[in-house]
Amino acid sequence: MQQIIQKPYKTSSTLAALSLAIVSAALFLPLPLAAQQTGPLPPPPSYSAPTPTPLPQPRSNPASAPHQTTTESPLTTDPPKIPTDQIIQKFAERELEFKKERDNYTYTQTFVIQTIDEYSGRPDGEYRMTSDIVFTPAGKRTEHVTDAPAPSLQRIQMSQQDFDDLEHVQPFVLTSDEVQKYDVKYAGQQQLDEINAYVFDVAPKKMEKNQRYFQGRIWVDEKDFGIVKTDGKAVPDIKKHGQENVFPRFETFRENIEGNYWFPTYTHSEDTLQFSSGGVRIRMTVRYENYKRFGSTIKIGPATEVPKEKP
Repeated sequence: MQQIIQKPYKTSSTLAALSLAIVSAALFLPLPLAAQQTGPLPPPPSYSAPTPTPLPQPRSNPASAPHQTTTESPLTTDPPKIPTDQIIQKFAERELEFKKERDNYTYTQTFVIQTIDEYSGRPDGEYRMTSDIVFTPAGKRTEHVTDAPAPSLQRIQMSQQDFDDLEHVQPFVLTSDEVQKYDVKYAGQQQLDEINAYVFDVAPKKMEKNQRYFQGRIWVDEKDFGIVKTDGKAVPDIKKHGQENVFPRFETFRENIEGNYWFPTYTHSEDTLQFSSGGVRIRMTVRYENYKRFGSTIKIGPATEVPKEKP
């Protein structure tokens, strides 16, 4: 998310252009925010457990109500029953299956980002958007925006990296195609509600130009090897040409859909973006609802002659 240094936003052509850009953005929009500095990028910070932050009080709008794990056991560092390399291979293969399966689903996505006044603790700016991720009659995946009020953000604005992170980082999927790009280190085991989970710390091995990555911690179900929770941030922060693009820490929670895969259903962030001119406190939620499988996968093989039935 980039800081706005000039005069505050007004409902003008700038806002109209921003709304148009967001409407035409990528299909998946789980949400980040941004900041920068001159010279080479600093290395990403190592993972550390987040300091508990009071969650916002539920409002009438369902997108603001927190949805998350209710109980967590202490993290134990006991070695797993099977080698960690096998666990990583199993969950990466499972994630690849899940990624392909999710591409066959329609759903409704609502995201909200707010700047929070430090004195009153109340929102002083907001961007809100609700979309249906659907398919055309020809089977092409597309996004239909159903609600997008005029934004009132005055201290920050969305960047292209934010939109990229909305699609790829918040609903983080670590497939067998992508796992080679990351250092994945076993951190222990923990129980989340009724789920016994393996815990891994994840960080990119190196950062390629114009690429976005996740850095943080993931929880993997011990039974079916699906990722059930992620906690971290999008990296790298970007600081160049006098612009600052800083990204918040977030948690994404998944739920078991139709008994097969763990689908992201809620992302929450309560963080302070540190700009050179000072911090900007933000609150972000992304909610994914009404997952429905579209059609079915049909494999077409070579033509064969079917013998006629005898009378």
